[in-house]
Amino acid sequence: MSLAIFDLDNTLIAGDSDHAWGDYLIELGIVDAAHHKATNDVFYQDYLEGRLDIHKYLEFALEPLTRFSMEQLHAWRADFLRKRIEPLFLDAAVRLLSLHRAKGDYLLIITATNRFVTEPIAKALGVDDLIATDPEVVNGQFTGKIQGTPSYKEGKVTRLEHWLKSHPNSLEEACFYSDSHNDIPLLERVGRPVAVDADAELTRVARERGWEIMSLRP
Repeated sequence: MSLAIFDLDNTLIAGDSDHAWGDYLIELGIVDAAHHKATNDVFYQDYLEGRLDIHKYLEFALEPLTRFSMEQLHAWRADFLRKRIEPLFLDAAVRLLSLHRAKGDYLLIITATNRFVTEPIAKALGVDDLIATDPEVVNGQFTGKIQGTPSYKEGKVTRLEHWLKSHPNSLEEACFYSDSHNDIPLLERVGRPVAVDADAELTRVARERGWEIMSLRP
């Protein structure tokens, strides 16, 4: 069994689930629309340019979760998945996952987006496991803080190395699919790095290093 690792946002789905969740909260009317959109857009641009302060972003993104019950949040999340995420599913991505599954590979998504948003997406895609940034929960309520290391940039390597202690797999035989130059630290660690609908910087690096380049978009 080989390990097949996938980034989520703009790789397996045609959009960014974290940014989309922010837009969904605006649609619900539970955050200040102008402020939240402007801030969300700035953070997303910082991410695209590789200069995101992940801790400041998470403080912003997780705060709305602290104000509502788990029951209410889960109801909104199910609606969000149906309205905002399922339309972003890519037929080619589903086929790619099926190909790896048929080969007997272990399918793992690793994403900087928090687990609350991404867990049902990973379940819908049928992967075996998910590494995501973990929001802290105390007494059944989100605190707005995180547990452990955010799975962002070098943090993805840290989280994967920790995961491998209880899920022994060879990274030399593993593949990792990603669209973002933020994932170069992990792409450098696997035997088969794949740039998927990649940003300009990752495309440049992939060409220089002879990494595979592919598209899952129609």
